[in-house]
Amino acid sequence: MDEPIPVTRDVDHGTAKLMPDIDRRRAWLLTVDGAPQSYVDLDAPTHLEFEYARRLGHVLDTVAEPGRALDVVHLGGGALTLPRYLAATRPGSHQDVVEADRALLALVTEHLPLPEAAAITVHGADARDWLEAAAPGSADVVLADVFGGSRVPAHLTSVAYARAAGRALRSDGVYLANLADAAPFAFLRSQLATFSTVFEELALIAEPGVLRGRRFGNAVLVASHRPLDTAALARRTASDAFPARVEHGSALRDFIGGAAPVHDEDAVPSPEPPDGAFGIG
Repeated sequence: MDEPIPVTRDVDHGTAKLMPDIDRRRAWLLTVDGAPQSYVDLDAPTHLEFEYARRLGHVLDTVAEPGRALDVVHLGGGALTLPRYLAATRPGSHQDVVEADRALLALVTEHLPLPEAAAITVHGADARDWLEAAAPGSADVVLADVFGGSRVPAHLTSVAYARAAGRALRSDGVYLANLADAAPFAFLRSQLATFSTVFEELALIAEPGVLRGRRFGNAVLVASHRPLDTAALARRTASDAFPARVEHGSALRDFIGGAAPVHDEDAVPSPEPPDGAFGIG
């Protein structure tokens, strides 16, 4: 069998590379302009290599009883890691993937084909435009993992965007997002304040070192109208190879402090990561 070779292609928003993992026969790392975006093992779709992806996977595992099919909207496609994960862990789920970079979608679906039985539909569109046009109450989960390069775009950070997510979700639906920040957490606090204007229940999952301000890193925001199973989430994240903490309730309110919700007219992208924060060798 021929050894897999790296693939490099100019896409709509930079240069994408698919690099094979020498330790796993059909596993690939996707980078865009050098920033790691996704990791996929075509033979083991439940393998989540990145820490933030595992934390998103823990939320997906606990939003409903095991194996129950869900209607899920993924904002941001990458290498379609989490859609593949859900197709394996919750067979029969209907999933829409919204990715603004059409050339990136074409690269991924050409070289990393989706399972034939998976009900995954990809859409080349802007995440907010698609969400605002979605049928009200049509999704069990909206999962946002959208980065323009290594920053969350400004138009996906406002109260209007949070309201669009709330409209698309069913009454017991859950919104989750991959965000990134560092102390003093102006962006992260503002996002929690923003989503608190729409959702009654919030949780934040992050590595303790990030929450203590020791380094720049990812944090998973979880929002819903119903109580979240934070105990189950805490057990799963604490037992992970890279343990994380689940903040909610009064501790999270203390973390938000006096942060104000973000509106479209003053929205800004998430902060630029420091050099090497997500780099690869």
